Amino acid sequence: MGSQPGRRSAISTYLWKRRCRHRKYYYQAAFAAILRKKRKMAKERGLISPSDFAQLQTYMEYSTKKVSDVLKLFEDGEMAEYLQGDAIGYEGFQQFLKIYLEVDNVPSHISEALFQSFQTGYCLEETVKQDVVCLSDVSCYFSLLEGGRPEDKLEFTFKLYDTDRNGILDSSEVDKIIIQMMRVAEYLDWDVSELRPILQEMMKEIDYDGSGSVSLAEWLRAGATTVPLLVLLGLEMTLKDNGQHMWRPKRFPRPIYCNLCESSIGLGKQGLSCNLCKYVVHDQCAMRALPCEVSTYAKSRKDIGVQAHVWVRGGCESGRCDRCQKKIRIYHSLVGLHCVWCHLEIHDDCLPAMGPECDCGLLRDHILPPSSIYPGVLVSGQERKISKTSQKTIDDINLSPSEALRIDPVSNTHPLLVFVNPKSGGKQGERVLWKFQYLLNPRQVFNLLKDGPEPGLRFFREVPDYRILVCGGDGTVGWILETIDKANLPFVPPVAVLPLGTGNDLARCLRWGGGYEGQNLGKILKDLETSKVVHMDRWSVEVIPQQTEEKSDPVPFQIINNYFSIGVDASIAHRFHIMREKYPEKFNSRMKNKLWYFEFATSESIFSTCKKLEESLTVEICGKPLDLSNLSLEGIAVLNIPSMHGGSNLWGDTKRPQSDIHGINQALGATAKVITDPDILKTCVPDLSDKRLEVVGLEGAIEMGQIYTKLKNAGHRLAKCSEITFHTTKTLPMQIDGEPWMQTPCTIKITHRNQMPMLMGPPPRSSNFFGFLC
Repeated sequence: MGSQPGRRSAISTYLWKRRCRHRKYYYQAAFAAILRKKRKMAKERGLISPSDFAQLQTYMEYSTKKVSDVLKLFEDGEMAEYLQGDAIGYEGFQQFLKIYLEVDNVPSHISEALFQSFQTGYCLEETVKQDVVCLSDVSCYFSLLEGGRPEDKLEFTFKLYDTDRNGILDSSEVDKIIIQMMRVAEYLDWDVSELRPILQEMMKEIDYDGSGSVSLAEWLRAGATTVPLLVLLGLEMTLKDNGQHMWRPKRFPRPIYCNLCESSIGLGKQGLSCNLCKYVVHDQCAMRALPCEVSTYAKSRKDIGVQAHVWVRGGCESGRCDRCQKKIRIYHSLVGLHCVWCHLEIHDDCLPAMGPECDCGLLRDHILPPSSIYPGVLVSGQERKISKTSQKTIDDINLSPSEALRIDPVSNTHPLLVFVNPKSGGKQGERVLWKFQYLLNPRQVFNLLKDGPEPGLRFFREVPDYRILVCGGDGTVGWILETIDKANLPFVPPVAVLPLGTGNDLARCLRWGGGYEGQNLGKILKDLETSKVVHMDRWSVEVIPQQTEEKSDPVPFQIINNYFSIGVDASIAHRFHIMREKYPEKFNSRMKNKLWYFEFATSESIFSTCKKLEESLTVEICGKPLDLSNLSLEGIAVLNIPSMHGGSNLWGDTKRPQSDIHGINQALGATAKVITDPDILKTCVPDLSDKRLEVVGLEGAIEMGQIYTKLKNAGHRLAKCSEITFHTTKTLPMQIDGEPWMQTPCTIKITHRNQMPMLMGPPPRSSNFFGFLC
C-alpha cells in the first residue's frame, strides 16, 4: 500500500507527458494546416500585395546592405547554421530579411508571403526538408531589385544561376531565370498571360552561336542589346505602379470632405491629398484609403495606343460640368467626377454621355499618357528585333535608354521632360514638383535630388521631338545643360526654364521671368507651346595657374553659360557666398538676399579691394592686346547674356538703328570677331547666338549699384569678341555664372565650345491699352 501514491504519481506523469506529446503533434499538425492554407491563399491572391511590395522596396531603399554581404554570412559566416544544403528554412529566411533590410521586425505577413512565394517545389539539394526555399532563388530575386551597375548585376546573376560552375547556363538553369523573371513581372502587376512564351523565345535568341547553352559573353552581350532581358532583371527601379497614393499634407481654404469616411476635414485644417488623383483624406484615414486608380504606364498589350478616361470622385474645383455646362456643387467636394489625364470635370449623371477615349485635354501636347508607355517585353518578337540596337557594347550599357519601358508618344505632340530641384526657391520647388506630377504623367517629372538628370535623359533618349523644362535656378540649368552635353544624345532637345530661387539671369533673357511666384502652371505650359528655339552659345574656360606657394579655391565650372567676371562684383559675390555657406538660415528669402548683397556692396565700395585692377592683369582678345591704360577699373565682366546679378544689364540698352544689327554683324563675317571701336560698340546689340562675347569694364561697387538701380545705363563697353585670354599677377576674386572663388596668379582662356537649343518664351503682352498701335 505504501507504494500506491508513487505509482499514481508515475501514471500521472506518464499521462501528462502523453497529453503534452499529443498537444505538440496537434500544434504541429495545426501549424502545417495553417501554413498550407496560407500558401494556398498566397497562390490565389498572386504572391504579396502591391502595398506589401511597396513596403519591401521602401526597406530596400533605406538599407545599406548588399545581397553579396548577406550571402557571405550564410556561406561561411555566423548564419551558416541556418543553411541546409542550398536551402534555408523559415527561421533562416527571417534572419536573411532582418540582416539584408536592416529591420529588427519585418512584418510577419510580408515575410510569410515572400517565403511561400519562393517555394517552387524543388531545390538543388534533394535531401533538404520540405518547408525550405532555395537561397539562390532568394538572393537572386533581391539582387534583381537592388540598385547597382547593370553589368555587375548581369554577371552576378549569371554566376548565381550557373550552379554547376561550368561557365555556361544550360536549359534547366535558364528555366530558373525565367521563373524569377515571371515573379518580377507579377509583382509589377504586368499582364503575364503571354509572357512565358516571349521569354522562352527571348532566351533562345540569347544563344547566339546556337549551342543550346548560354555563355557569360553571350549573357553580357544580351544585356547590352536585348531589351526584355534588362527589363525583367529589375534594372529599372521606378517601375512600380503599386496602387499607393502619393500623399502630401495640405491645408484647405474651403470646406472639403474626406473621400473615405465622407466627413468634413474642416476649414483651414490639414489633411492629405494625393498628387496623382487628388484623393483627399484625414490623416488617420490614409492607411484605410482605397488604392490609387492612376496607372502611369500600360501593363497589358490591349492598353497600348489608346488612352481611356480615369475618373476619380470629387476634386471638381472649377464648379462647372464640362459636359452640360451646369454647376457642380463644389461646396461638397465628393460631388462630381474628374479625369486625372484630361482634367475634365462632370456630373455623375453626365458620365454615360462621355466617350471612353481620353485626349489628355488642353495639355495634350506635353503629356505622355499611360497608353504611350509600356514594357518592351510585351511586344512581339518581331517588334523587339526591330527595336534592337546591336551596335551597342557593354561599355555603352549605362548610356543606353531606359531599358525597362518603351515610349511611343502620340503623333504631332512634344512630350515634356521636367526636372525639378526641390531645394530651389525655398519650398517653391517642392510645390512645383507636386503640381507637375498631377498635370503631367509622373514618369515625366524627375526630382533632381534623388538621382540627378541622367535617369530622365536615358528614359527619353529615343523619344522624338521632346522638350525639357528645368525648374530651378541658373546653377540647376547649367547642371542640366552639362549633362545633356555629355550624354551623347541622338537628338538634343530644346530647354525651357521655370525660374526658382534668386538670380535667374538666364530665365530673364529667355523671357521666362525673374522668378516663379505661384502662377498657373497650366498657363506656363501653354506659353511653352508657342515658344521658339534659339541656340545659345556656351564657352569653355581653361585656368592655367602659375607656380606659386599660394593655394587657390577650386574652379567651380569649366563652362560659361551666362557670364564670367574678375574683380569687384566677384569680390561681393564671394563674400555673399561665404556668409551664406556659414549661416544659411539668414538667406532664406529674396528680400534678405538683396539686403545682404547691398551690405557687402557698400563695404566693398568703402575698402575698394580691387582698385586699379588694370595693373594686376592683361587682356587679349583673339590674340590682340586690349588697351586698358586710360581706364581706372575695379572689375571686368565677360557676358554671354545681357543679365547679371538678378537682372542687371552691364552692357546697357542699345537704341537699335533703322538697319538690323544682327544682319550687319553677320555680313561683317570674320572682321566682326573682334570689335573695339567705341562708335561701333555703341550700336552693338547682345545676341546669345552670335558666337561672340561682350566685354565690360566696371569702375567700382558704386557704379554697379547705379546700374542695378537703373541710375546709370551701363559700364564701359570694352570689346565684342569670339575669344579672350586673361593673364593675372596676383590673387583675385573671380566668378562663373554666379559661383565665386579666389584664384592665384594664372592664365585664363575662354573659347567657344558649342551651342545649346533653348526655348525663348513668347513676347510679353503689352499693358498699354493702345499697345496694338506700337
